[in-house]
Amino acid sequence: MFLATSNKAKQLLHMSYIGRVGPEELQRGEEDTKRLLAEMSPGFRVLADLERLEFMDVACATEIGRMMEHMDQLGIGMVVRVIPDPNKDIGLNILTAFHYRRRPRVVTCENMIEAQKLLSL
Repeated sequence: MFLATSNKAKQLLHMSYIGRVGPEELQRGEEDTKRLLAEMSPGFRVLADLERLEFMDVACATEIGRMMEHMDQLGIGMVVRVIPDPNKDIGLNILTAFHYRRRPRVVTCENMIEAQKLLSL
């Protein structure tokens, strides 16, 4: 499952990847994610939560890359990733190198508590 929510006041988009995630879940969530991003101002932050991820299909890389490019065009300022198990990282650093031309600050945390402190939530 993929779920995107936002906090406009904190300029934060929260993207959760839960259970088994395939490209079809990301495609279904794309319009909602773009709608939430339209409410953000340049410099917005993204919290990518992979804490409850069991498995992500490698085919998701295309969808994630396309969303990274969209966020780059909107002026993303920071990405905080919660990845407690490095084996569940599908190559996000490689995707970042190819899809973020403006190079937002990217930080990887082991849990949501660490991410919360980093984001001052």
